[in-house]
Amino acid sequence: MSTANTTLPALTAKDFSTDQEVRWCPGCGDYSILAQVQKIMPGLGIPRENIVIISGIGCSSRFPYYMNTYGMHSIHGRATAIASGLKATRPELSVWIVTGDGDGLSIGGNHTIHLLRRNFDVNVMLFNNQIYGLTKGQYSPTSEENKVTKSTPFGSIDHPFNPLALAMGADATFIARTMDRDPKHLQHLLIRANQHKGASFLEIYQNCNIFNDGAFEIFTEKSTKPIETLFLEQGKPLVFGAAQNKGIKLDGYKPVVVDIQNDADKESLWIHDERDFYKAQILVRMFDDPKKDDHMPRPFGVFYETERPCYEETLNLQIEDIIAGKGKGDLDKLLRGNETWTIL
Repeated sequence: MSTANTTLPALTAKDFSTDQEVRWCPGCGDYSILAQVQKIMPGLGIPRENIVIISGIGCSSRFPYYMNTYGMHSIHGRATAIASGLKATRPELSVWIVTGDGDGLSIGGNHTIHLLRRNFDVNVMLFNNQIYGLTKGQYSPTSEENKVTKSTPFGSIDHPFNPLALAMGADATFIARTMDRDPKHLQHLLIRANQHKGASFLEIYQNCNIFNDGAFEIFTEKSTKPIETLFLEQGKPLVFGAAQNKGIKLDGYKPVVVDIQNDADKESLWIHDERDFYKAQILVRMFDDPKKDDHMPRPFGVFYETERPCYEETLNLQIEDIIAGKGKGDLDKLLRGNETWTIL
């Protein structure tokens, strides 16, 4: 989280655009995500020279070219590792990581979980299109079972990752989900991610209209969105439906859908609390399973937020103590200790 500077000249979304030609396929969801990031940046009050966009490899990873800030197009899966090093040495910077379901959860999966557990104060935007787009349509770690692709002609037998459940398991301190085709919601969650002090993990459903078109259509189309999506709001009951006539309550630990006919029915509904670790674990598992009879809507919003010391702050405090002679360690003594040998 970066502190706003009120003396900065007024900026607009255009100030965050570059002269580079945007090279995504026409209709790609990345265009919307880029536009929303550029729209919210001026309101953050952070000097452009203090903003860094770091990406790995993939369609989403072209992002730094199109943002008029500092940035780095790094290597496959390692954006999180590079961002960690930058934040450790320059903690005052606002660091944004752009990655995808292949880049961040396959070759970069190990780096992602360690970034989250260490709780660097950075913002992770994971574009999830459930496919490898840049390499032309192979299945990814989030592709559904039995997915037929160029690399799985008989259907994928892999069980897919649930990105938010993975983030919960890595003890991320901010976990949220949004989508490319809901600009207002996307903008709101980008701002929330920036406001959080610690590692924010924002999964963004992003349509790849070339290799996996319509993967999230039921959550974005007007005819299905009201009944298929559940928007989480702090302190409010879990309500959805075209007429807001459906709700969710807990039967023990199991969420169930109920009809809302009057205000009394609302009193028994699940009230969302972003600080409730245990309920968050239920929410991130609310995926629609076609094998089940109890159809559930897909939640969007902030699932969980908590506070924990940031790695870079603790690291630099430790360094300051050592420099001041307060540290308990003795490097010379360590090097001359019992773990050395003399070779004759």
